[in-house]
Amino acid sequence: MRRRALSQNFMIDPRAVARVVDAARLSPDDLVVEPGAGYGALTLALARTCRRVIAYEIDPVAAGRLAARTRGDPAVHVVAGDFLRARPPREPFAVVGNIPYHLTSPIVDWCLRAPALSAATLVTQAEYARKRTGGYGRWSLVTVRTWPGFIWRIAGRIDRSAFRPMPSIDSAILRIERRPAPLVPVSALREYRAMVELGFRGRGGSLYASLRPHHPRQRLRRAFARAAIPLDAVVSFVHPDQWINLFHELHQR
Repeated sequence: MRRRALSQNFMIDPRAVARVVDAARLSPDDLVVEPGAGYGALTLALARTCRRVIAYEIDPVAAGRLAARTRGDPAVHVVAGDFLRARPPREPFAVVGNIPYHLTSPIVDWCLRAPALSAATLVTQAEYARKRTGGYGRWSLVTVRTWPGFIWRIAGRIDRSAFRPMPSIDSAILRIERRPAPLVPVSALREYRAMVELGFRGRGGSLYASLRPHHPRQRLRRAFARAAIPLDAVVSFVHPDQWINLFHELHQR
């Protein structure tokens, strides 16, 4: 019952494990933080490709077994605790994990807030990954808001048969990678985020209608034209790159 409450779906297919490790694109010098390590199928594979894995597992039974299994291995440090309460490492690190579906959003938020994070490679519900990467032709607030600093993409699919207990839906490998240089200057990120939130939460149905009360009409129309955004474009159908272009057009100094 406890395992069901924790939404644990353990990855049992070595081919699926290998696909996640390949998608993480790790180097021998990398530090990896793993949320939801379970009994360590992914942990052991990660430890063979990087310098060190800090594996978090909130289930004391699974954490105890994993600690016993990796005792004496300097590449693995098991933490029997809640990943979401962990302090991010100060040195550059990556997050890789087969995470509980019901904690996807909090774990993604934790990753996006970590200053030293280089990339997060997460096994999520396929639908969640598609929504965050424009798979339905629509873009979410969190993706557009963080687009200046992060690339969002699907790095692979995993069939439900790769897990035990087997979930009712398939999974995807979601890759969130920090850009080498942000698309918007750090000094302007607050303004960019304010524009995005106004666009998504404004009234009128279209992005233009949401922004119209805050900019001169002629300047706003010119900016939309240069960013190749139709005036009647619904907010969620505007590509993140178009948001970036629109911001630069509206906030030129």
